Amino acid sequence: MVLPRDAFQSQIQSNVLESWRQFLCNMQESIASLEKGIAEASEMREVCTDEWCVATEHVIDELSNALFSISEPRWTNDEDSRRLKELKWKMHELYAKYKSVTRH
Repeated sequence: MVLPRDAFQSQIQSNVLESWRQFLCNMQESIASLEKGIAEASEMREVCTDEWCVATEHVIDELSNALFSISEPRWTNDEDSRRLKELKWKMHELYAKYKSVTRH
């Protein structure tokens, strides 16, 4: 027998987890877009203007702040945790790529 409270809690957990996973998916898409922009800039040095650097650094900061402030719900599984860690690692890699582009 499922008590109403248990059903309510289960529904909330399900909603939170679904939203959290969608947020991770959106972060992944944003990081991929940023990665593409940095890769294109590395091939075309004329793109690497001060304006581009400032804009890109702001995007990196915003994505990093959002990504590293994510609180992982306790209902997540190992795959969810792995995905979050990979996204954080990807941000570190992208920042290093960005810095290598701006040094030239």
